[in-house]
Amino acid sequence: MSNTFGKIFTLTTFGESHGEAIGGVIDGCPAGVELDLKAIQQEMDRRKPGQSKIVTQRKEPDEVRFLSGIFEGKTTGASIGFIIENVHQRSNDYSHIKDSYRPSHADYTYDKKYGNRDYRGGGRTSARETANWVVGGAVAKQAIPSIKINAYTSSVGDIFLEKPYQDIDFDKVESNIARCPDDETAEKMIEYIDSIRKQGDTVGGTVTCVIKNVPVGLGEPIFDKLHAQLGKAMLSINAVKGFEYGSGFCGAKMKGSEHNDIFNADATTKTNLSGGIQGGISNGMDIYFRVAFKPVATIMQAQQTIDKEGNIVEMTGKGRHDPCVVPRAVPIVEALAAMVLADFTLLNK
Repeated sequence: MSNTFGKIFTLTTFGESHGEAIGGVIDGCPAGVELDLKAIQQEMDRRKPGQSKIVTQRKEPDEVRFLSGIFEGKTTGASIGFIIENVHQRSNDYSHIKDSYRPSHADYTYDKKYGNRDYRGGGRTSARETANWVVGGAVAKQAIPSIKINAYTSSVGDIFLEKPYQDIDFDKVESNIARCPDDETAEKMIEYIDSIRKQGDTVGGTVTCVIKNVPVGLGEPIFDKLHAQLGKAMLSINAVKGFEYGSGFCGAKMKGSEHNDIFNADATTKTNLSGGIQGGISNGMDIYFRVAFKPVATIMQAQQTIDKEGNIVEMTGKGRHDPCVVPRAVPIVEALAAMVLADFTLLNK
């Protein structure tokens, strides 16, 4: 099932949404990295459910417990095992979909591929799995401390943060529950998400990520281009429907004379429409990209679907679900970016 991420810095994960626990093994992390376990838990707290009125109300402490690979506060070079216990499952919330397929979920495809499925919260397909990725990303961040990775909510529905990333104060990302570093825009987002929640509906949005202090030379042509692996990582996140870096789709409207990044004498560039990557290799400029998230598929409204026998049935969502995943996705985007950068840093050596 492709449960391993990375080539040298790797993360292999296990667990289901309503199983006893989730967890994983981080391998390839260099020895001697002094880990700040409190900082790792803070990353977990940013992703965990139940943290505000605009996210799922499932109450999981998401306390990560490390089992191996760390001695006297430092990595040993051995595999780092960890576990996160599930403590607030309500599996009965999903009994009504035992024999039916939720629209736009993985229920149908998993059932047809494997012949059975864990219908409790989607089992392995659940975004609960992303808690494991945040652990891996938190360790990766500390393995490459000079590289700074910051993500934020840049849109919810048709509400956009109308600021270039250069004008963003990243210290303000955690100042509100929308994780939008602009108070006025954040308030509009929060009000909109809450109104959508009250309608029993959901809404999508985008997360923008900026990576600074990336050295020149990360990226392995031809099929391991840095932007290709960042894209693969982001498209692995539940609910992601799109990825663009640098000028992205806007670049398709431009002429070469408008789009080319002209060099300065020190090999920096006057513009950065390349998004910090050229030929699949980092050029030392900021890397920036945007990730699009669809509306959560489970809605608290009646919908038509089919059951295992092909009968048309009606279904209404139950349980605890995010009306918008974007605020909780911010640390997930950072985590996967960190693991890609850590992996490529090691590959470059």
